[in-house]
Amino acid sequence: MRKTVEVIGFVMMLQGVSGAIDHLAAQPFFGIFLNFFHRQIVSRVDALAGYELYANLTLAVLGLAVASAGELFRPRS
Repeated sequence: MRKTVEVIGFVMMLQGVSGAIDHLAAQPFFGIFLNFFHRQIVSRVDALAGYELYANLTLAVLGLAVASAGELFRPRS
């Protein structure tokens, strides 16, 4: 369970950073997977129009928080 939460957080963080890079310049590496949030979610939500960079950086910060929360699931000895 802990590793799953950490991996999900890491992927969220990668997608947020990659989406920010894609917004500022072209992102040629793993564009279909890493830019899914930026190209499919942010571009279709009208409330995020003009705030694409902030949305991607917020996803990266939330990914860091989720990955850090994986430590909460560590069994105590």
